[in-house]
Amino acid sequence: MGWFWAESPAASSSRPVAPHPLPSSAATPPLGCPVQAAPPTGSFPPQKSSSSSVQGSCPVKAPNEAISSEPARPSALSRLNPLNYMPSNLSQTRASNQTVYLPVERETSSIPRGDADTNWEYPSPQQMYNAMLRKGYDDTPQDAVESMVAVHNFLNEGAWAEIVEWERRFSRGLGYGWQTCKYGEQGSVTGAGMAASEEEGSRPKLLRFQGRPNEMTPKARLLQVMGQVYPSKFGGEPPFDRHDWFVQRQAAAGQTREVRYVIDYYSGPPEPTGEPVFYLDVRPAVDRPSAAVERMMRWGGDVWHRASGASVREHASR
Repeated sequence: MGWFWAESPAASSSRPVAPHPLPSSAATPPLGCPVQAAPPTGSFPPQKSSSSSVQGSCPVKAPNEAISSEPARPSALSRLNPLNYMPSNLSQTRASNQTVYLPVERETSSIPRGDADTNWEYPSPQQMYNAMLRKGYDDTPQDAVESMVAVHNFLNEGAWAEIVEWERRFSRGLGYGWQTCKYGEQGSVTGAGMAASEEEGSRPKLLRFQGRPNEMTPKARLLQVMGQVYPSKFGGEPPFDRHDWFVQRQAAAGQTREVRYVIDYYSGPPEPTGEPVFYLDVRPAVDRPSAAVERMMRWGGDVWHRASGASVREHASR
């Protein structure tokens, strides 16, 4: 997995770009950028500094002082799309060192945008390769880029399907959520057909997203600790990527709320045919008490359904 980017609808006439993970969240602003400076440690307001200006000089320029005719240079941050913190325009032009043809067509996802009446669009293989070169990944096999895009699209669709399932259960409130969770995972998924009859406007939408591969989630960190204590049960590799997706939840009363979802990406043992296997751990971030209740309901409902023998009774009654 690698990158996230999108074009703003207002800034470009082309279709929007789909979510894609970042290779690193440790990018730093350019020198001189105010967000790079350390937070002030002194009192507020800041004290005068004798090294910054000549004593007695006025900080305001005189009216007749010459003004530089040089246009202001835009900062690097101004070139980033605020929806995903990546460059807003990624080239479809063939790279200078490129020897393999890469398609420029982009596939539309099933993920609705929160800022437009369209769906997010996945990057083309050519954009993917240009993005990797921009990030310094010069050793990427050019003939593998199309497969990387296919895997990337597949994982994003799977992540969105999990988010839609969470929203189907809990967008109408905790009471409705428990009514679906108490039948266990299998029973709740069986009733998912009701979501097809919902109005289009009540479905969740993806507002923005951020890749944070270098920041392990508390749950992933806990699983790594448990893997050291009980390697036979919890042992395994840490997640190779982490995303935060910000979703617009449509409540039953017509109100909307922003919900942050955390996604951990795990690699599993490959199939006997050599195909890679991936596991996604998708859940709402515990930014509010109700999110913690939602996670406990979904886990606890499935455990109770199986522990009470309800699944066995349901199977016997068929």
